[in-house]
Amino acid sequence: MDYQLTEEQTMIKDLCHQIAEERIKPIAQEHDESGEFAWDIVKLLADSDIFGVAIPEQYGGMGGGVLEMALVTEELSWGCGGIALSFGATGLGAFPIILFGNDEQKQQTLPAIAAGKKLAAFCITEADAGSDAGGIKTTATKDGDHYIINGTKQWITNGGEAEIYTVIASTDKSKGARGASAFIVHKETPGLSFGKKENKMGIRSSATREVIFEDVRVHKDDLIAKEGMGFVIALKTFDHARPGVAAQAVGIAQRALDEAVHYARIRRQFGHPISSFQGLQFMLADMAIHVEAARALIYAAARTIDSGAKNIAKDSAICKTFAADTAMKVTTDAVQVFGGYGYMKEYPVEKLMRDAKITQIYEGSNEIQRTVIAAALIKESIAKYGD
Repeated sequence: MDYQLTEEQTMIKDLCHQIAEERIKPIAQEHDESGEFAWDIVKLLADSDIFGVAIPEQYGGMGGGVLEMALVTEELSWGCGGIALSFGATGLGAFPIILFGNDEQKQQTLPAIAAGKKLAAFCITEADAGSDAGGIKTTATKDGDHYIINGTKQWITNGGEAEIYTVIASTDKSKGARGASAFIVHKETPGLSFGKKENKMGIRSSATREVIFEDVRVHKDDLIAKEGMGFVIALKTFDHARPGVAAQAVGIAQRALDEAVHYARIRRQFGHPISSFQGLQFMLADMAIHVEAARALIYAAARTIDSGAKNIAKDSAICKTFAADTAMKVTTDAVQVFGGYGYMKEYPVEKLMRDAKITQIYEGSNEIQRTVIAAALIKESIAKYGD
């Protein structure tokens, strides 16, 4: 479909697909098996100015928005959903600074992120604070002109590889979620350390680690916005970032569809290509319908967010939920199209299926997204019809 992309957006999309096809796809299986972080691809993306697509121009970026970030993520994820996360997770880590940081904080961090010299990560999840993000136990205690951070963040994407961490910690436990605050923490800060790289089902080339804070001292100038804003910052960050997860899901799903169609054309049974069988044709058609519908939702939500609309949580949740569910359905169907071969690691679709699953889980599980959507619907109904 023609989504009326600008010439620059089309160039970004085409360039990233070229990188995915020529550079990422050939190494995806190797990195999936080894779990090695693809620093060579990070350097290539940096040299291609990709990390700066959603960074404001005054801080060294291209001045794009959520749509540009989604275009990049979708195409890179076509090559490998795990390798693409070096870019996607950096965007997630940068959003709190882009949205709420002051000029000095932006000057100190965003140019290096835009240039791809430093990756970023966002730290909110803990062992007992996943969907219940308000239950964080990591603390930031005021000490003169500094804060002392203690606690452990879990399952942090880009953990250990990133240089810049945006961290949600409690500055006033008595206030619960309203007592959370956001901080910028640099990798070299004493007391900051990392757990082992997690051995994951999918997105294996992406680095997922614990980020451990032991008396980590940060200056008050590294507080984003003001005390008590942490939970608001986290919610707004996710509202802007979830179309990126959706785009990752669509990239994975599109690759699975492409592989399934190609295989169906060359695989012969009963003397005919299996693509000639109506039952399989219907399956491929349904896969295509879901992928295109998910893509349309993502681009529409991204444009709404980039327009400056205030009430974006529902749109963001809808596109993430539908795209993630689509990725899981389409990759599962792709394995079915391949039959027994689809279950073998020599073929790409089993990896795509494993990579797809996480999109239903992180940055707010699809179950949580449905509660967000329902709450918004109820609120809109009350505003329209009254109690």
